[in-house]
Amino acid sequence: MVRLNRIYTRTGDAGDTGLVDGSRVAKDDARLAAMGDVDELNAAIGFAIIALGADSDRAGELRRIQNDLFDLGADLATPGDDFAPGDMALRIVPAQVSWLETALDAMNDTLPALTSFILPGGSAAAAALHLARTICRRAERAAVHAARAMPINPAALAYLNRLSDYLFVAARDANRAAGDVLWVPGASR
Repeated sequence: MVRLNRIYTRTGDAGDTGLVDGSRVAKDDARLAAMGDVDELNAAIGFAIIALGADSDRAGELRRIQNDLFDLGADLATPGDDFAPGDMALRIVPAQVSWLETALDAMNDTLPALTSFILPGGSAAAAALHLARTICRRAERAAVHAARAMPINPAALAYLNRLSDYLFVAARDANRAAGDVLWVPGASR
């Protein structure tokens, strides 16, 4: 159980921070960049929940995803190449990726097929979900960049990849009543 009595520790004032194993790394380390992008993604999803309405079915799924993103942040903060979850190692597991795929497929099966690329927007909820999607893509790029320099859990990378797809489909679902905003190539020439 996490218990935070005091928010500031002053241990990072020199530009480094601690990882799960107690080691310290610079705050501009590739691992920390990925963790920061995942944190920003989680905040954007919180905003999307508000835009959707906190009582919607999709909001329940998004709260589950927010929890998974905390798991993912802990996973990224845990150095090493043993990606099995344990008492002291919180890791993303393939079942979390599978859940995303199932939720994504169920939602997508109820939407009309795409006949054009779509523009991010439409309803406030769809715009918030598209913003979260783009942040997710950045978090994925940062995690892939970190994985070039250090071991990063492949399931965490897969989760971020699948989550951006989920957010795209969720944005389309949020625009169900108004319809997708279609890209018109060269429309303003």
